[in-house]
Amino acid sequence: MFTVSHLSCSRGNKPLFADVSFELQPGQALHLEGDNGVGKTSLLRMVCGLAPADAGEVRWQGQPMQDVAKVFRSALFYLGHGLSLKEELSALENLLSDAAVAGRALTEAQAMQALARMGLRGREHLPLRVMSQGQKRRTALARLLASQAPLWVLDEPFVALDTRAVDGLRGLLADHVAQGGMVLFTSHQPVSLVTTAGVTVDVQHYRLRGVA
Repeated sequence: MFTVSHLSCSRGNKPLFADVSFELQPGQALHLEGDNGVGKTSLLRMVCGLAPADAGEVRWQGQPMQDVAKVFRSALFYLGHGLSLKEELSALENLLSDAAVAGRALTEAQAMQALARMGLRGREHLPLRVMSQGQKRRTALARLLASQAPLWVLDEPFVALDTRAVDGLRGLLADHVAQGGMVLFTSHQPVSLVTTAGVTVDVQHYRLRGVA
């Protein structure tokens, strides 16, 4: 269980949002909505333990996040606006390197399969510096397939993706939820999640509102 209780945030002397609370259980997805500048990215960074909140608490499996920080980090996959990819490495090398740093077992065959599912078949050995922004984002998203984390927190994951890639990502997120995972994501567009088997997954909604 992932619980967010009464989080508040300010930037400088200006309050952004206050008293934000929601909960994710295994097998649930939550679409975080809100206008530009309201603080969605700040909220995601807070719930991942990457930025401090002015007030409130985040709990993982009933425990304060800071008390189980190591366990929580191993259970979390976070993808923000920065893709955390190395431009000089190929797509395949990026996946293998990321898994090695995280201490996850990932074979070259598994990495190749993940990249192919994200529409990068034939581009696995290209250095990131020659790829389009959409291809780079698909490389970053391919790490989801290699992740064993139950909680995925994704900031605008559909940006820069073509229609086919969007459909593929929707299926990937839905499959993760259907298998008992949790997904928290932002998007400016309505998003429906349908598994690769054609089953629609229910998506909760939370609209973040700024402090007037």
